[in-house]
Amino acid sequence: MTRSARRTRRTFQLAGAGVAALLALSACSSSDSGSGSGSDTGSGSGGSDKVSGTVNVFAAASLTESFTELGKTFEKEHPGTKVVFNFGGSDSLAAGITSGAPADVFASASPKTMKVVTDADAAAGTPATFVRNRLEIATLPGNPDGVSSLKDLTGDDLKVVLCDKTVPCGAAAQKALTAADLELTPVSYEEDVKSALNKVVLKEADAAVVYKTDVQAAGDKVEGVEFPESAKAVNDYPITLLKDAPNSAAGKAFMELVRSAEGQKVLTGAGFTAP
Repeated sequence: MTRSARRTRRTFQLAGAGVAALLALSACSSSDSGSGSGSDTGSGSGGSDKVSGTVNVFAAASLTESFTELGKTFEKEHPGTKVVFNFGGSDSLAAGITSGAPADVFASASPKTMKVVTDADAAAGTPATFVRNRLEIATLPGNPDGVSSLKDLTGDDLKVVLCDKTVPCGAAAQKALTAADLELTPVSYEEDVKSALNKVVLKEADAAVVYKTDVQAAGDKVEGVEFPESAKAVNDYPITLLKDAPNSAAGKAFMELVRSAEGQKVLTGAGFTAP
């Protein structure tokens, strides 16, 4: 081999080594950048590539419509995720969580039911109030019985239903009745607010004491009647990530959406009020 050829070969070897070194440096830089962006975006709405899988949300029945809408928004903003909801009475949801039911997020309709979870050391961090809700009377469309006050529900000629006293809407109704110095014997106590409202929708009851949000969600299937004592029984809704969350990253991201300006717009549009 000539001296010129040896020089040419050595030049190619050095060039190849330089390229390899640059590729290694680039890969290392990319890895460092990805790690940094993960810590930066893990708590923000922009890190959709960092959130994946299923997020299980246990939520009060009164959140059905608004959370379902937010669930669709979440899945759109975080491709590859799926939000699975378990809606029901807050007391039964809390009991399920403390018994080991797999869930990432719990949104309760009252601090009292949330306390069941925190007392069991099942919450990760301190629950935060994200909305408030107040009661209304749901009557048949057109309000044929002329209900205009809470006192009107105490008459013997009306079939009235309430939520069970153990669930937040039932506890709030009892608080409002106490504030009005009234006693009411319903034809039935229902397991959650949707069940109580449905009795009126199906015309199995003349009226029910439910949340304003549920009256609004029912549209023309019922008519809502406000009453002043509801101001004495406003419910705070706390939300928390759960300690044994199977998908805590997605749970945190869902909570951030709920508490964001976008989430609050959906919730207030459904009749809730800001905390």
